[in-house]
Amino acid sequence: MKAIQLADPDNPRSLELRDVPTPEPQEGEVLVKVAATGVNRGDLMQARGMYPPPKGESEIIGLECAGTVVGTGEEVGCLLAGGGYAEYVAVPEGQLTPLPTGFNLVDTAGVVEVACTVWSNLGMLAGVKPDDRVLIHGGAGGIGSFAIQLCKALGCEVATTAGSADKLEYCRGLGADIAINYHDQDFAEELKGSCDIILDIMGGSYLEQNVRSLAVDGRLVVIALQGGPKGTLNLGRMLTRRQSVHATTLRARPRPMKAAVVDSTVKNVWPLLESGEIKANVSKTFSLGDASLAHDYLDSGEHTGKVVLTVD
Repeated sequence: MKAIQLADPDNPRSLELRDVPTPEPQEGEVLVKVAATGVNRGDLMQARGMYPPPKGESEIIGLECAGTVVGTGEEVGCLLAGGGYAEYVAVPEGQLTPLPTGFNLVDTAGVVEVACTVWSNLGMLAGVKPDDRVLIHGGAGGIGSFAIQLCKALGCEVATTAGSADKLEYCRGLGADIAINYHDQDFAEELKGSCDIILDIMGGSYLEQNVRSLAVDGRLVVIALQGGPKGTLNLGRMLTRRQSVHATTLRARPRPMKAAVVDSTVKNVWPLLESGEIKANVSKTFSLGDASLAHDYLDSGEHTGKVVLTVD
């Protein structure tokens, strides 16, 4: 089969389409012919040598895809630990999803990983509920776009941050009630201890401001470290306000845990996709052979929503 390989470990854009062995499914796995695969920040990090796959998983980049099961022809979405940037991928059966009604394979390739990430953190971990005020950082990106829509569909008040007027307007179009330009405004000053939940992609650089933004019993969930891994906490403030900080990743979880996440996501989120309350928001597609261009585009920060590679 053809798959994307990193030709030069020192050049994260040296992504070339090469011949590699087709994976052989192991017990509990199926072989999926890939039609499209989502592009995520984790893919960029892996190309830089900073986010290797868990032991025993495919070294090929790609955390989600959609395609057809070889032998049955069933169309499925797939949550992956790796292997999506290829013509075929072996997928644990518990990490397969149906296509949401009304979605095609490209749309589905752009929602599986983001839906599982957002729901596992906001729904399963933080326990989001109607009337919560939720702050979502990076609201114009793939995670942020999805999280805004999910929270609005659940009846929450949504605050978000973004870096330009156009992106803030995009976030408002998705349902954001409060849109904050992080270049010009201090979100902690704007929100002043009012957030029940914060979904954070920045990590260390936002840690103090995030805690200042939390309400009593507030939950901060950190899912990425774009602002670095280290920060400082005022534990005294957190103790008196019963606040909590969680740091999570989806990729490294054991397969049974991922299967539970997929099952819960399909039960709770797929109806919102099928009703149109959450839209796919695929902003741009590239062919698989142009993976380096897709990485450039995602890295530029120009995009809104998801970027997807299509496999001919």
